[in-house]
Amino acid sequence: MPLPPEEPQIHESAQGPRVTPATGRTASTPRPVPGPRSMASPRPGNPGPDRPAPPTPRTQPSAGQPQASAPENRSQPQIQLIPAPVDGALDAADEAVDLLLDTGRAPGDVLVLTTGEPHPWAAHELSFGEVAYWAQHDAGDDVFYAAATAMERASSRAVVVVALNGGTDDDATRALGAATAKAGALLIVCGDPQRINTTLSAGV
Repeated sequence: MPLPPEEPQIHESAQGPRVTPATGRTASTPRPVPGPRSMASPRPGNPGPDRPAPPTPRTQPSAGQPQASAPENRSQPQIQLIPAPVDGALDAADEAVDLLLDTGRAPGDVLVLTTGEPHPWAAHELSFGEVAYWAQHDAGDDVFYAAATAMERASSRAVVVVALNGGTDDDATRALGAATAKAGALLIVCGDPQRINTTLSAGV
């Protein structure tokens, strides 16, 4: 008589825990597994094709369209204004050149233009003739000083320093316009701030 009641208790206890963990496992597994995996798979999949796509068009226009990249470089030189009176524009330009050289800029990267009297270095070198003078420009291994009126013969350089030490407003406008086209990375303008702003607003 005591045997039959013990057997059903054992079977019930065995069936109970076996059913609960099975239902718990089946309920827990579908929630974490399909949820994050299904969400993670489309996310890396979508940005995957988008990431290689943009670099290919970036490389193609640079190689296939050099004309488009050239005007961007010409129109994007940084402009720094150094306030200075007309009489002190040359001194401000010399200080700017010294600072550029002290910070590691190569001398051949700098071109200095004057709208009024020529720089003393240019006046001295021109005394030996224009051939020797422009030969130093063509060598491109040192800072070159030239008058804004002769800047058409000057080639583009990374940094162009303009000293507004004289001349008319039209001369300054032409000088800054040409200097902006000559400067590859940086354009430094030394002169009266009001005159510089007026010249720049004139369409430089």
